[in-house]
Amino acid sequence: MSVEKRLNAAYQNAEEILINKGSKIVLISDCHRGTGNWGDNLFSNQNLYFAALNYYYENNFIYIELGDGDELWENRSEEDIIAAHSYAFWMISRFYENKRFYMLYGNHDIVKRNPAYVKENFTTYYNESYKKTLLLLPGIHVREALVLRIKDTEHKILLVHGHQADFFNNTLWRLARFLVRYLWRPFEVIGVKDPTSTSKNHNKKEKVEKYLMEWCDKHHQMLIAGHTHRPTFPALGEPMYFNDGSCVHPRCITSIEIENESISLVKWFVTTRSDGSLYVERKLLEGPVPLIDFFSV
Repeated sequence: MSVEKRLNAAYQNAEEILINKGSKIVLISDCHRGTGNWGDNLFSNQNLYFAALNYYYENNFIYIELGDGDELWENRSEEDIIAAHSYAFWMISRFYENKRFYMLYGNHDIVKRNPAYVKENFTTYYNESYKKTLLLLPGIHVREALVLRIKDTEHKILLVHGHQADFFNNTLWRLARFLVRYLWRPFEVIGVKDPTSTSKNHNKKEKVEKYLMEWCDKHHQMLIAGHTHRPTFPALGEPMYFNDGSCVHPRCITSIEIENESISLVKWFVTTRSDGSLYVERKLLEGPVPLIDFFSV
């Protein structure tokens, strides 16, 4: 199946969510939550992630995770991942309990498309603080895609992880997982980059982004994805391809916010006050730009 057909199928089968001026949505992807060991790419940024989740929860945002939330190519056990990031999952459960959380799967957590796997691993979890089993995400449906539709218009925004534009990491994901788990993961310890990784391979990244932008341009459609780990915010008149970046950059995490029917790209990072103390700052990188302006060009 071609990239065009995969994206069309994701679009046509996606649940539609109506948004208006009062809607507040944050899009985050590529957390790659691990088991807390040397291979856990989120571990060094976990305080940034906690700060962002707290901010978005307290400010009544809907949190949509655009795939690769969990690193299930390098790791086999979701239980170990949840235990290592129990505070993050506790926060996610609060979003979910308030009907403000949606989860999409990416290539690194594509096993979440299996309802039996989701039911077994995400219904409950053991909370060490309370020393008892608590509800986590009971009944959650992990999707391939979602569509946001702007109220009183026909303008829609497709949300996907983005691996649909990556043949090796989509169609051949089992082979890709095998190579990551048994070959490239050990080599990463000594500094060898995984050539199959879109996020670490410039040529693959460019190719995936080209496919996604071509789809946006052909359908005059807005698309927000992750997968490449490269934050992207187009200028008016360019193909409407956005990317929320990732949570595993060495110095920051990035997200896309939709609020008051406008879109922004932000980053969260650690900086210093004049007295030398550290704090987490949220910085606007692009926007806010009214969504309607992109469709009007």
